[in-house]
Amino acid sequence: MAKASAQPRKKVAPAAPATVPAAADDVPGAPTGATATDNVAVSVAGSPVEAPADRLNQIFDGLMQKSTAKQLIFRNTQAAFDCLRQVSQELVVELNKRLNPLDASVIIEYRSINEMEFHIRFSGDLLVFVMHSNVVTFPDDYGPMPTKYVEADFRRRFFGHIMAYNFMADSIKYQRLNDPGYLVGRLLVNIENCYFLEGVQQLELPDNDMSDNPITPEALRLFVESAMIAAVNNDLVAPLLPEIKKISVKQKNENQQVSRGSKVGFSFSHEQQLPF
Repeated sequence: MAKASAQPRKKVAPAAPATVPAAADDVPGAPTGATATDNVAVSVAGSPVEAPADRLNQIFDGLMQKSTAKQLIFRNTQAAFDCLRQVSQELVVELNKRLNPLDASVIIEYRSINEMEFHIRFSGDLLVFVMHSNVVTFPDDYGPMPTKYVEADFRRRFFGHIMAYNFMADSIKYQRLNDPGYLVGRLLVNIENCYFLEGVQQLELPDNDMSDNPITPEALRLFVESAMIAAVNNDLVAPLLPEIKKISVKQKNENQQVSRGSKVGFSFSHEQQLPF
């Protein structure tokens, strides 16, 4: 049987090396390193990255305008709160001088809690004055926001605020944590040290523009006096018998008396009238 003749092998051409895409650095005109928001290179690849100039300008403008304004508003609010402390202490001294000769059992007391809170206790009532640590703003249609005065300068859109709450004195004394407190008034302070007052109907709310209401000791004393009058006139109402027929062990252990009353709350006039 004849053997098959061997076929010569064909030479295979070597494969072409794979093409590697050119790096951005190799492409003429391509940006290298960090880029700004407009895609303009600001540093060479591998070098320390610097913040683009346009972002730095935005941060700088924000700090210069809004942050600086808020710091000034906070200082104005702090000064107003310190003045509120002073007039409250003076008012307590004056009332004690009048009441003690007539009835020494009626106690009117000022108590400092910390740099942002103080109390005035009188009879069975407790007024709690609290300064908020943050500067705030409001929707465009709220309170003083739509007035020409506020719209003329964006910095007037921000306020520090001081709240006055009315609690029953025994709620704090006996730590009855579920007892409610009622907002009597809120004082807003702006960058020009003017105020806007909103609260219950018993407060003597100014009927003029915020620009005509500078923070003064007289204005703050009127705020405290009006808050005290509102608290005194808001009587304690006892619960109805069906509401106190049962008491839990938790209520007993927490010294939450079954017969304790509650304030009826306040009618709000909401805010001072605004001239537009």
